[in-house]
Amino acid sequence: MNEYLYLYRGGNPMGSPEEMQKTMKVWMGWFEELGKKGNLKDGGQPLDKGGKIVKGKSVTDGPFAEKDLVGGYSLVLAKDLAHAAELAKGCPLLQHGGQVEIRPVLKMG
Repeated sequence: MNEYLYLYRGGNPMGSPEEMQKTMKVWMGWFEELGKKGNLKDGGQPLDKGGKIVKGKSVTDGPFAEKDLVGGYSLVLAKDLAHAAELAKGCPLLQHGGQVEIRPVLKMG
């Protein structure tokens, strides 16, 4: 199995506290299913919208352009990129207009 980083971008899952709780339950169910199948290495965390950008010797504040905003990440295990993409199709963010960027993790050494 190879490692793939899922970067969660966009989407609008906000709503009432009840709707947010329901959405969180769907996320937890998806993570649980990935875990049962041996495909979840690290569920990751959501990311704050603030931050810094370091380029050369300069440091600037976010916020970042909406198109570049990463809301969170996870680390999954899959046979290949096609398998990782198939697993990502179950991501709850897709139901809210978001997308999952999948990046292969290179093995060093």
